[in-house]
Amino acid sequence: MYAILVIVIILGLCKACIRRDIDASNPPQLRPKEEFVFSDYPIEKNVTINGVDYLQSQAPVGKFGGQFVSSTIGEGPKTFNPFNSKDNISSAMSEVMYDGLVTTNPVTGETIPKLAKSFSVNGCEYVVNLRHGLKWSDGKPITADDVVFTWNKIILGGYGNTSTRDSIIIDGKLPTVSKIDNYMVKFVTPKPFAPFLRMLSSPIAPKHIFEPAVNRGKAYFDGFLSTNTNPKEFVTSGAFRLKEYVPAQRVVFEKNPNYYIINKDGKKLPYLDKLVYLIVGDINNQVLKFEGGELDEISLQGANVARFKEMEKHSDFSVYNIGPDTGTMYLTMNMNNRKSDKGKYYVDQKKQLWFQDKNFRQAVDYAIDRKNMVFNIANGLAFPLFTPETLNSIFLNKDLKPYDRDLNKSRELLRKSGFKWDKAGHLLDRFGNHVEFDLYTNAGNTEREAIGVMVKQDLEDLGMKVNFKPIEFNSLVNKLMSTLDWDMVIMGFTGSPLEPNGGKNVWLSDGTLHIFNQRLERDVNSRRYPFENRIDYLYTQGALATKFEDRKKYYDEYQAIVYEEKPFIYIYSPIRIVAIRDKFKNVYPTTLGGVTHNIEEIYED
Repeated sequence: MYAILVIVIILGLCKACIRRDIDASNPPQLRPKEEFVFSDYPIEKNVTINGVDYLQSQAPVGKFGGQFVSSTIGEGPKTFNPFNSKDNISSAMSEVMYDGLVTTNPVTGETIPKLAKSFSVNGCEYVVNLRHGLKWSDGKPITADDVVFTWNKIILGGYGNTSTRDSIIIDGKLPTVSKIDNYMVKFVTPKPFAPFLRMLSSPIAPKHIFEPAVNRGKAYFDGFLSTNTNPKEFVTSGAFRLKEYVPAQRVVFEKNPNYYIINKDGKKLPYLDKLVYLIVGDINNQVLKFEGGELDEISLQGANVARFKEMEKHSDFSVYNIGPDTGTMYLTMNMNNRKSDKGKYYVDQKKQLWFQDKNFRQAVDYAIDRKNMVFNIANGLAFPLFTPETLNSIFLNKDLKPYDRDLNKSRELLRKSGFKWDKAGHLLDRFGNHVEFDLYTNAGNTEREAIGVMVKQDLEDLGMKVNFKPIEFNSLVNKLMSTLDWDMVIMGFTGSPLEPNGGKNVWLSDGTLHIFNQRLERDVNSRRYPFENRIDYLYTQGALATKFEDRKKYYDEYQAIVYEEKPFIYIYSPIRIVAIRDKFKNVYPTTLGGVTHNIEEIYED
């Protein structure tokens, strides 16, 4: 699932940046990845004990007790309901508490069973065999009734965040879900649909807890299991359950006594008693808390990596290179040409002409100095990015080559569309209007603020007047998703290097995150740009094709269209560098899983 991403990478940047060249074809170097990352993560295996189908950890047996303290930037989660989550922080909190039928092998990317003991795929039919004897955290059994309820009533019923539902609509039809027996469920898709198996990683809800909320309607469900809910009301299947939430301070999870993963001695995991997330105001505070011993892990900004590597020699932590980030950082313009229900255009009409002009968008793209941003913001620990698929994606179109900043190219493109400059060097459109607009990002995310400063500087070199306005995250999301009154924005998406269909709600023209031309419900049938229609087709066909080679052709073309049309202007892909305390064992960082993908196996020595 894609969600608006709060990235925690870097410290601030002064406005006056030194421009230095780095070769995009020769990516920045760190010590070899193998020195940092273990790739031999021991995958669990199925075992049955006294009629209960457990997953058994193959990691070394550890000690029980202790806690792991991580952190999150910003104001904390917006909800604890996994089906209502629309932001990265809330989703991360939910993943701690609720498991899906399947998950992703953190090394190979293969889809493997989780709550399911096994599964089979035969054309359009997916049969899932649940583990026998599993219990929710309140002791009630986990059965096929929970799975069927979750899929038919919540996901397919359109409750909460509909991203999962939107991603599995095939020719206007949804899959069917039926119970075969208490531990077997059958899913049937309208057509063979390559991404569907991975979609079964969606969390499963306890029917006896969620059904009363569903019966009270969607409006009630939107507030169900909010951050004001008593932690005792949470019933979970994951390794942890909510114990305490103190707004703007911390989220505390305690171990689920009924978790179904056991160690080699047959004892139930997780090892840790508690998992704690401190809510820190900004990245500077996060660094201070890690250095002060209050945090057990931290994602490092490029500027801090060298210092932490030096500190590592005499400290109680190790630094890991996780590899390229799986998310994307981008700049986009509001290409909306519609009116609100009050009869007023969302975007000023003169700006509409600029933002809808491909030459203007390309001119902005060529003016952005990605190499300078990589060097000064990411301290060289990133790669310039030009496509919506990340550099570690198996679907990356490698024919789309990077290019350098070229202000002459930008000016040439602007002249093609009738732009000109006055004597003072200010850019004017063909009607004589000064080119001036607002550029937003979320305040407190110092990486995006730093990028915003540099984008402002780069575009002002073309004579544009850029009003850079970092604002509070929720206010920014409201502009992007509801009021639609914005010009340009710097944001990011999470993604998967294994499955482009996860971005369906971004790329389909009626998708809930189609930000550059966002359609509210009453606007769904409004006019499409020709390239939007083509991407709609490509995304649909890419999901229906079952062979990798056939799918890649469709996804290659969609990337080529984005590369040409620039509805999103991609900036760079950072390398993820993480520091973690040495007292924790069974730590197996991977590119796909990060550091704590196996949190139930990690223990404090």
